[in-house]
Parts: sequence; structure tokens; C-alpha cells
Amino acid sequence: MSNKRVLNPISSDQEIEAFLQQAKQLAVPHNDARLIFALDATASREKTWDHACHLQSEMFLETQELGKLAVQLCHYGGLQQFSASRWLKDTNSLLNQMNQVHCLGGHTQIARLLQHSLKQTRQQAVQAIIFIGDSVEEPVDFLCQLAGQLGIHSTPLFIFQEGRDITAAHAFKQMAKLSGGAYCRFDNSSAATLKALLGAVAVYATGGQRALLEYAKQGHPDILQLTHQLKS
Repeated sequence: MSNKRVLNPISSDQEIEAFLQQAKQLAVPHNDARLIFALDATASREKTWDHACHLQSEMFLETQELGKLAVQLCHYGGLQQFSASRWLKDTNSLLNQMNQVHCLGGHTQIARLLQHSLKQTRQQAVQAIIFIGDSVEEPVDFLCQLAGQLGIHSTPLFIFQEGRDITAAHAFKQMAKLSGGAYCRFDNSSAATLKALLGAVAVYATGGQRALLEYAKQGHPDILQLTHQLKS
């Protein structure tokens, strides 16, 4: 939603390496992993929502050999509209849910999302949260407090920022760090990177570090170059 101009480039190979290096420290095998897939559905995000619809299947496809993955779709948009799906265990169900969403103008509701995520993981452990957004319009200190509570519950935030809003980047990096998670930036020209990283987060949640190393061998250049680091 923000149109601020900054000079920061889209994530470099080094930033992507750092993202995965952080994430591999979190990998713990789970036979029945739960993952929250959360997206900003305000008006500025409409094009990227379409991209996410095409890419979401990667999360399930990459974990078929590892164990069961349950995904809950969360999104916000419009005038204080927030929605959380039931826990979904196949890509078609998730895609059907996403296809019913229409992006509407409104302010961010990241605090509401984090509060919902805390409630979910207190009821039953959530192994990871993916959040895709482009701006922050809420008090950053409060968001960081909530992110830190997620970290206490061992529920890391993997935040993917679209665009170059430096204010959002500063907030997102702090939130990811406090939760024990990781941050990466992308744009509409880097859909392949986002696809690979979505799959990677699901692999972290479901199969642990060993599965992550196998995933890195599949050929995506942004992940293959990290293999030697992940073995260290």
C-alpha cells in the first residue's frame, strides 16, 4: 500500500543465503506439521495474490514424501476484515479457499494475524508461519512484542516482503528475528525464488534439516548454492 521510494535492491543471492541459513537452525522433524499461510489481501496486493495462488501448491508437493502437512490460510483486507480457514491438508482445498478471496483496500492487520497465530499455537503447536505482505501501518513495538511471544512458543515467522518499502522492511526483519524466523524480499519478477522458498519453509516444518538438504539438491540455484553451508 505504501509508495515510498527507497534505493534498496530486491533480495540478493547473499540475502537469500542468509534467509535459509537462519531457517535451517529451526528445522525439527514433525510427522503432522501445521503451517499458517498468511497474506495481506489489501488492494495493493492483488497481483501478488494471483501469483501466490499459482505457487501455493509447492508447499504440499515438496512435503509429500516427508509427512502430513496441514495449512491454515489467513488473510486480511477491506474494513477490518480478517479470515482464517479450517486446517487444510491438500493443495486443491487451499486453492479453492484462495480463489474465493477478493483483495480490498484497507489498513494492515498484522497484529490481529499474530494474535490469531498465538491462539492457534497455544492450542496445538504450529511449526511455522509464512506471511507475505508489502507494508506495515501499525505500531512496530507491539508487533515485535507479539512476534517475540511466538518465538517463546517456538513458532517462527517466515516473512516475505513484496517491494521496497524500507519502513516495512525494518519492521519485518525485527519481527522475524524476534520470532526465531527469517526474512526475505521479492518482487513479481522473482516468482521462481518465492516458489522455492515457500516449498523450503514447508520442508523445514515437516521434515527437518536433513529433508532441507535433500530439497536443496533439487536444482534451484538460490538453494543449491547453500548446500555446503547447510552441511556445516
